Amino acid sequence: MGIIARQSIKGTIVTYIGVAVGFLTTFFVLTRFLSAEEIGLARVLLDAAVLFVGFAQLGTSSSVIRFYPYFRTPDGGTHGFFFWAMVIPLSGFVLFALLFWAFRGQVEVWFGGKSPLFVEYFPYVFPLAFGMLYQTVFETCSNVRMRIVVPRAVREVGVRVGLLVCYLAYAFRLLSTDGFVCSLCVVYAAAAVVNAGYFFFISRVSLRPDIPFLRANRTLVRSSVLYTLFLVASALASVLAPVLSSFFITAKMGLDYTGIYAIATYMAVMVSIPYRSLTAIASPQLSQAVKDGDTEQASVLMKQVTGNTLLVGMCVFLLIWLNMDLIYHILPNGSTYAVARPVVFVLGLGQLLLATFSFSLSALNYSRFYAFSLAYSVVLTVSVVLFNNWFIPRWGMMGAALGSLLSYVLYFALVLLTVCRRLHVPPFARTQGWMLLLFAAVLLVNVPLAAWMEELNIWLGSILRTVLLFGFFVLAAWKLTLSPELNALLRSSFLSRH
Repeated sequence: MGIIARQSIKGTIVTYIGVAVGFLTTFFVLTRFLSAEEIGLARVLLDAAVLFVGFAQLGTSSSVIRFYPYFRTPDGGTHGFFFWAMVIPLSGFVLFALLFWAFRGQVEVWFGGKSPLFVEYFPYVFPLAFGMLYQTVFETCSNVRMRIVVPRAVREVGVRVGLLVCYLAYAFRLLSTDGFVCSLCVVYAAAAVVNAGYFFFISRVSLRPDIPFLRANRTLVRSSVLYTLFLVASALASVLAPVLSSFFITAKMGLDYTGIYAIATYMAVMVSIPYRSLTAIASPQLSQAVKDGDTEQASVLMKQVTGNTLLVGMCVFLLIWLNMDLIYHILPNGSTYAVARPVVFVLGLGQLLLATFSFSLSALNYSRFYAFSLAYSVVLTVSVVLFNNWFIPRWGMMGAALGSLLSYVLYFALVLLTVCRRLHVPPFARTQGWMLLLFAAVLLVNVPLAAWMEELNIWLGSILRTVLLFGFFVLAAWKLTLSPELNALLRSSFLSRH
């Protein structure tokens, strides 16, 4: 796990630098200078672009990782693999641009009543999505070359700094609304160009397609085509389900509530950030283990990644929840957004599930049983739609959060059952049970402790609860060795300084 640990830790550090920039942007720029409606417009445009990219890339993010081992040669050749990794998404972009444009009338029907501003700026989704698409393509290509830090820095730091500049320019009226939306497109286009330059700098690969190799490996070509078709369909789960709540709130409640929900979502998403870095570098190794039928190595990877992401995700969750009152206290116009306080808790639990068990989904997708996840994708999407339709009219934003959480519980229960029974790769270790008990205990103790400290200064109360409860959680995790890898890394880091 050496290279995984080193690259993932570097990636996580870079990611949290991006989080700091995002924190500054979200909590001290957006909420201070932009209205909830303007925040909602930016959020729903970005979500629409993410949705577009999820379909347009035709599964490139997963298929590149899955099939790269089959094209790689011992001398470093790739049989023109990266040519197809770049051409296939372009084809997908053209195809889905035509489909999205054909349905623009329905967009006006769905969103025109509550969110006419989104309808007005809907055409900007296309250039925004194109930049996002190739930023993702070149990042994935760098990942399979075992280099995640620079593309991660571009995504988590570069893009966020660019967006911060856009927001500030708009806040001080250096940009009109049209100019602001255009600047969002420029940021993602620049990110794609930087990622492309980095990939070609580290790889020196040929983009000439190796047609004779494909002719000699027709079974491989057929498998990759079927897998691509499968991934397009399964994008229902990976792309559509996470952003459905945003669209439902925009259509049923308006852009103001979309903006409030976006701030809550931003806080909750921080829980899953460590998972992104760890799986980005571990996924190629998992793909190789599944290809080789090495269930022992796959099981080791699954338990390590699942355990580490669960533990680190719990730490982030606790840091956010124990300081929730303080966060809304220092947030400009915090009273406007504090109505979503319980929403953050529910969304955070959903992100914890996503961070912990998404690696199991990757194992299923890399195996010959990948078709199972298509059925589960349909279950996830249908459940999100039904729960949102039922819950949002009754409970508003909390209904959207509950709908997402319940859908993820159902979805990952099916995925884990299949991984255990079909792949014979259990993702669980005994230490994870101790993590859950410890996590639940801290949350329960926080209830009376928060009530007892209610009369204290809000800063003092948050600091005391963080020191006592979070400190206890970390110390217990260390003493119980709930993550041998993290213990070893911290120990070696400490010894290297002494």
